[in-house]
Amino acid sequence: MSGPGFRVGQGFDVHRFSDDPARRLVLGGVEFVGEPGLVGHSDADAVAHAVADALLGACGLDDIGQQFPDTDPRWAGADSVELLRHVVALLAAEGWVAGNVDCSVICERPKLAPHRDEMQRRLTAAVGAPVTVKGRRAEGLGAIGRVEGVACFAVALIHQAREEPT
Repeated sequence: MSGPGFRVGQGFDVHRFSDDPARRLVLGGVEFVGEPGLVGHSDADAVAHAVADALLGACGLDDIGQQFPDTDPRWAGADSVELLRHVVALLAAEGWVAGNVDCSVICERPKLAPHRDEMQRRLTAAVGAPVTVKGRRAEGLGAIGRVEGVACFAVALIHQAREEPT
């Protein structure tokens, strides 16, 4: 591989809240019981999606919408942490591994703090590198501030995988 042995990528995802009372809210692989779910083809985990896009972008691969199109019935209701594991395998096939990922989740609700450690644990396990999650509020501004949905930004650092001596 030519060039530097590391790359940076950024990811973003946003989903609006669903009116379907049966729709589960999943963020960072954690279910938020009693909260309205998000609209999406998969489980609509905006945090896992942003992390996946940051990793894909760092590696120079097609984005999450190209990898897992919402027109493909295989991905209907998919567990986004499993999709994230698939993204990590795609990186490995290209000779890259994650160094770390940092996320900012923007929402008025739900409150992330009670679940933040578990979100970080599940995302870290899927990525194979530290993933940090920070909750941010929109302070009443815009669609997110009006509690219409959840957005997430993620930044990922990846580096070339070390080759094992033979």
